[in-house]
Amino acid sequence: MFDHMKTPLVGAIFFLLILNCYSQDNLATKKYTKSHKRKFLVSWGGNRAVYSKSNITFKGRGYKFTIQNATAGDKPKGWHIDYVNPSRMTIPQTNLKLGYFISDHYAVSIGVDHMKYVMTNNKSRVIDGFIKLPSEDAGAVFNGAYNHEELIVSKPFLRFEHTDGLNFIFSEIARYDDISSLFHIQNTDKFQLNIIEAFGAGILYPKTNSTLFNRERHDAFHLSGFGISASAGLNLTFFKHFYIQCDIKGGYINMGDIRTTPNTGESASQQFFFAESIFSIGGLFRV
Repeated sequence: MFDHMKTPLVGAIFFLLILNCYSQDNLATKKYTKSHKRKFLVSWGGNRAVYSKSNITFKGRGYKFTIQNATAGDKPKGWHIDYVNPSRMTIPQTNLKLGYFISDHYAVSIGVDHMKYVMTNNKSRVIDGFIKLPSEDAGAVFNGAYNHEELIVSKPFLRFEHTDGLNFIFSEIARYDDISSLFHIQNTDKFQLNIIEAFGAGILYPKTNSTLFNRERHDAFHLSGFGISASAGLNLTFFKHFYIQCDIKGGYINMGDIRTTPNTGESASQQFFFAESIFSIGGLFRV
């Protein structure tokens, strides 16, 4: 009986061994970069930012006025050790992102764009509104009714900066497409080139450095509004797990409740468009 069973049993074992070797060979040759699903990503980088003009409204007890078409710039650090110094990482303009691939082409992420916003001082601006402060107030020298009046906005009148910073905390969904073949890259586990498009939305949590009417300086974090963004970029992944990425990102920011003084009854509001160029380094891995 056993002799009759031996031949088919040996054949079955031999077939299973061949199948196993074939499967292992397929696994060995299947590229890690072929599929992104269930991978995590993390990146850290820096940015340069530009901003559109905006109307900034300030209001409080005894005043309400709007500065028309205010301009602002960023505050670049340049190439610096502070980007990797844990105790000084908030000094440069930085970008942090953590994400997860829900499919081969789509990833969801959360992140922080730490931009800097510095309103241009010592410029003539058009102002509408009124300032009517008590005579003992330091700002009383600016008392008056302003009806499309021009005023030199200098530091004795106003200093207004989101320099620690203009913090856009967002969630994002992004699409990744491998375009390595366009550049004749054969082994994507060594080098892989991806094009990325993303859309995000989130909150603005700036730390606004403000001095109004030569009063006490205010510099504190405060939830001030919301923003939306869209971006496009190129991602070069090398040795499966590491990448460098360049992005162009633009969006809209609306901050309706900006703290300007220690008095919680005083605030500012503004809305504007922004654009960033971002350079980051990062990693991809599965748990």
